[in-house]
Amino acid sequence: MEVKAKKSLGQHFLKDMEVANNIARAIEGEGDTVLEIGPGMGVLTKIIKGFNYKKLYVSEVDLESIYYLVANKIVEKDQILGDFMKLDIAELFGKDISVIGNFPYNISSQIVFKTIDDRKYINIFAGMFQKEVAERICASPGSKQFGIISVMVQAYFDTEYLFTVEPEVFNPPPKVKSGVIRLKRRENLNIDCDEVLFKKIVKTTFNTRRKMLRVSLKRLIGANDFLKDDFYMKRPEQLSVEDFIRITNEISSIEK
Repeated sequence: MEVKAKKSLGQHFLKDMEVANNIARAIEGEGDTVLEIGPGMGVLTKIIKGFNYKKLYVSEVDLESIYYLVANKIVEKDQILGDFMKLDIAELFGKDISVIGNFPYNISSQIVFKTIDDRKYINIFAGMFQKEVAERICASPGSKQFGIISVMVQAYFDTEYLFTVEPEVFNPPPKVKSGVIRLKRRENLNIDCDEVLFKKIVKTTFNTRRKMLRVSLKRLIGANDFLKDDFYMKRPEQLSVEDFIRITNEISSIEK
């Protein structure tokens, strides 16, 4: 008996073992504890088990999937955790873990932002997204895809777009292609600026991404002489993470 994919949960079950193997290898050798998000019918889970990690857990909210995984002895009950978005990663693990999955498209961005918040405990993160989202996460400054999620992820992780996946390898097939990416946590857990202000500046500038920085930042801090610098004639997609850190520190200095 197979699990019925539920549109409300954004489920598209991977059925291609070669693709699953390639995803699993993205975190191979990076630790001894793995958390898989959204195992579905366990295609990826089976391969991860074969790598003989010391501990393997899965995060699943679909009761039908949970029953299937346990009934088919893919995982035991005590390996199943609840909704990833509600998990206290620090309390559950308290050390570095590897996170992997064929992520539900409808919450994939939220999963990434929670991973940023839990970066102290997640050293590597890999898996499948809608191709457009995967490209945005890994986009470089100057590209049309470069945006809020690009800056926020790349401030804390090195990103790598691994490969593209065609719709036919899923059941049911999605209407778009998918992309597999890998995030490796940077050595420094924190960036050299006020991180709350940093996030606010990134969001403020990209929410009016067609405007020059001096215009979008004026709305945030009011008129200020340093905004007259030619640097602030740029638009947000032209900036690097380091540029956003510079802006954050300059604004922090005038607010003191």
